[in-house]
Amino acid sequence: MKPDQAVDKLAALAQVTRLRIFRLLVQAGPDGMNASAIAEAVDIAPSSLSFHIAHLSRAGLVAPRQEGRYIFYSADFAAMDELIAYLTDNCCQGGQCLPKTAAVATTAKRRAKAA
Repeated sequence: MKPDQAVDKLAALAQVTRLRIFRLLVQAGPDGMNASAIAEAVDIAPSSLSFHIAHLSRAGLVAPRQEGRYIFYSADFAAMDELIAYLTDNCCQGGQCLPKTAAVATTAKRRAKAA
């Protein structure tokens, strides 16, 4: 990934509503969600959703899929993985970093406190 591509993706995620939409689509998995379900879950008007989805799509983070008269959107997991790989390339000078299990445990603790 080139630096300007990473900047485009990060810029798209650097807005609260778009970040919420992207995280929602990541949680939804490869099947994604239809536009009305996304708008309802994020509590925004359909026109606002269109604006934010277009921004995420231009950055290559979200992909649309037509099913009948509905449009489903899903996170582009390959693009997400590529961005994460770019950000963590040669992390800690190639040495072992925080173990994945510790990161997962930290996330689980944060979620438990929030609940």
